[in-house]
Amino acid sequence: MPTVAIIDGVKIQFFFDEHPPPHFHAVFAEFVAQIQIDPPKVLRGSLPPTKFAAVLAWAARNRDELMCAWAALATGQKPTRLQ
Repeated sequence: MPTVAIIDGVKIQFFFDEHPPPHFHAVFAEFVAQIQIDPPKVLRGSLPPTKFAAVLAWAARNRDELMCAWAALATGQKPTRLQ
C-alpha cells in the first residue's frame, strides 16, 4: 500500500487491489477512512474533525493527481508522491 502523501499527519494511501469507486485511504493513529476522490466524501470509517477537514480540502485541490494515481494502480504501476 503506497503512501502518496502525508497531510497534517494523515497518511494518504492506495491499495493495489482496489475496487471502484476511485478512492484512497486516510490513516491517522487508530483512525482509518476510505475517501472517494470525486466528489471527495467519506465512504467508510472516520477521522478526527480537524484532520478530516484538512484531508477533504487537500483532496479537492488534488483531484486530478489522485485520479492519475488511481489510474496508475489500475495498470499495475506504483503511483507517484503527491504534494
